[in-house]
Amino acid sequence: MVMRPAAVVELVQDLLLPGYLTERARLDVIDGWHGWSPEKVVIPRNSDTELQSLRDLSETPWLGLVVTTTAQMIQMQGITCTSDRDLTKMWLPWQRNDMALRQQAITRATLAYGYSYSTVLPGDLGATIRGISPRDMYAVYQDIAVDEYPMYGLRIVGSKPGERGLEVIDEEAVHLLVEKDGRLQYVEPRFHDVGVTPIIRDTNQMDLEGRSPGEVEPFIPVAKRINKTAYDRLLVQHYNSWKIRTATGLAKPEDEAEGKRLKLLLRQSDILTGEEGVEFGTLDETSMDGFIKAWESDIEALAAVSQTPSHNLTGKMINLSAEALAAAQSMLALKAGERKTSLGSGAVRKLRLAAHIEGREEDANDFTVTALFEDLESRSMAQAADALGKLATMLGIPVELLWDRIPGVSVEDAKKWQQYKLKHPSADEKLAAALDRQAQGA
Repeated sequence: MVMRPAAVVELVQDLLLPGYLTERARLDVIDGWHGWSPEKVVIPRNSDTELQSLRDLSETPWLGLVVTTTAQMIQMQGITCTSDRDLTKMWLPWQRNDMALRQQAITRATLAYGYSYSTVLPGDLGATIRGISPRDMYAVYQDIAVDEYPMYGLRIVGSKPGERGLEVIDEEAVHLLVEKDGRLQYVEPRFHDVGVTPIIRDTNQMDLEGRSPGEVEPFIPVAKRINKTAYDRLLVQHYNSWKIRTATGLAKPEDEAEGKRLKLLLRQSDILTGEEGVEFGTLDETSMDGFIKAWESDIEALAAVSQTPSHNLTGKMINLSAEALAAAQSMLALKAGERKTSLGSGAVRKLRLAAHIEGREEDANDFTVTALFEDLESRSMAQAADALGKLATMLGIPVELLWDRIPGVSVEDAKKWQQYKLKHPSADEKLAAALDRQAQGA
């Protein structure tokens, strides 16, 4: 049943818009830490521009690096299923919507905020898939931990001073609204006839209560410590990183101009003499070793809790053997593998919904379809070739089934190779086929 315009406006005012504004405030804080505007290190209110500049210099986008390190290991390249069914048509919406590129933004948003959304709607050439930031959409589920589709979704589609556009998406239509000067106006419905609310949610790591923390929010306290330690080191470096020379018992010049001249002379030539009773000395500079060690310790803590190899954050790779490097990367590989399961499930749901929109019910109802991801782990071609060769010779796996496991080779490349081999058989294969035909004729 299509909602009446008044009911849509009431739903937005009472439920969707208040929920969106509350969630947007939380996500804006995460967005600052993920990007280039984290919370500032607290300094005294009357601090001069010098201290403020040092504070700005202490900020480093550590949590953006944590997200990037994981996101770069996740790249979906195809789908497969338990049967020998041809999945070319099911994969076509992914290619038609340029999801090879768009999936990167979806992956980063999912990792950063903990979740993201995508809409799958009918288009001129078939299903249209679009990723949406959770900062621009708010969805309501009957059971957030279980339901595949939400009951309603609110999307902010554009804003300018005093006016913004909104879309309310339900299982019947996309309802267009405009908010002008705080007042909502219903514009029109656009019916999609999908039968469900065509919103798919991708999650980073959802628990049984429907919570899905990202790769930023849990680690904000650690990132704060890193920036604070960096600020303290900059203070020492700026003000106390050199020896201070002292002199006691000097007569104070009566003329202020003469006093300034003497200060300048001391600064330039570093020579000062005095009569009896004058004592000279130095105050040692403040060592920065403790601050640097504390800074490195904070970075190592961030690396540990976020399962990010410390050399990815610090850039230090000193005398690491191949085994040590593999061990350092193992925790990141495990985390990326878990995220691939979650993101792959969301991608397959989009493709099944796209198949339903395009009338391919066999594809839409195939729950054995799973996502295939590129192997982006750090290993040499020689290592990969050795491992795949052993799988073929020792376990008897046909080599054609291992081609898409070669680093840098996509599923499409492997299919092209298989088709080429069928069209251009080797001499041994031709001889075997001829003998087989002869045996069957006998």
